[in-house]
Amino acid sequence: MNETNTSSRKTTGATHRTDDWQTYPTKILVVLTLFAIYGTYRAFENNWYEVGNLLSPFYSPKLEFSWWKFSPALLILPIPGLFRATCYYYRKAYYRAFFGTPKACAVTGTANPRYTGESSGIWTLQNIHRYAFYMATLVLGVLWWDAFQTLFAAGHFFNFSYFQISVGTIVFFVNVVLLSGYSFGCHACRHLAGGCLDSFSSSGASKTSLSIWERITKLNEKHEMWAWISLFSVMGADVYTTVVARHGIPADPVLFSMDMITNLVAK
Repeated sequence: MNETNTSSRKTTGATHRTDDWQTYPTKILVVLTLFAIYGTYRAFENNWYEVGNLLSPFYSPKLEFSWWKFSPALLILPIPGLFRATCYYYRKAYYRAFFGTPKACAVTGTANPRYTGESSGIWTLQNIHRYAFYMATLVLGVLWWDAFQTLFAAGHFFNFSYFQISVGTIVFFVNVVLLSGYSFGCHACRHLAGGCLDSFSSSGASKTSLSIWERITKLNEKHEMWAWISLFSVMGADVYTTVVARHGIPADPVLFSMDMITNLVAK
């Protein structure tokens, strides 16, 4: 009886699919591994993360305490890290890429008779996703604040005589826009906006919730896209800040400023 069960059990990766289904989980494995290595290195490097009005998103908000002797990034990165790790899309991605449970649709996954889903052990942490969303939204608000600071010369925030648009301004605003698309297309945000309601037509407030819910749903339909491009935009903003802080060449080039307008008028 046992021999029959063993011989009839499908092996990991068994499938009738004829398409190149292995490519997707392999790409996920490579990209997430490389990003994890880069992010870990930058977090522990504790250097080249701030220059002028640029502050790397890996270190923002910059939390400095006399009792904390390590990199400030280690105090903040766990929040967006937890948000992404518990994200419904990323769960599918890394479950397939790293654990093969399953490797793809209609493909036999890794056999694990003790697997109990997300109801026991470390996997219960997946259930805090909505709370991770709340914390990550606060961090996103700070990143928007950082982006607005790039609109003014360093040390002159909200002084419109020093208004400017630099390459860093573009990099930082692209980053926060993409992060917002990812964060506010999140299933937790969708539930908060209206997914928890029993009726969308019982009152004026519920109709407003329906309108917001529909807009968030549009973002949610492209959640995978937002997840990846925002991951690269965060790294891009950090790389740009590091290059400017470490080398100063090129320094953050100013594309437009009030000084340019003043000098042009003077001529």
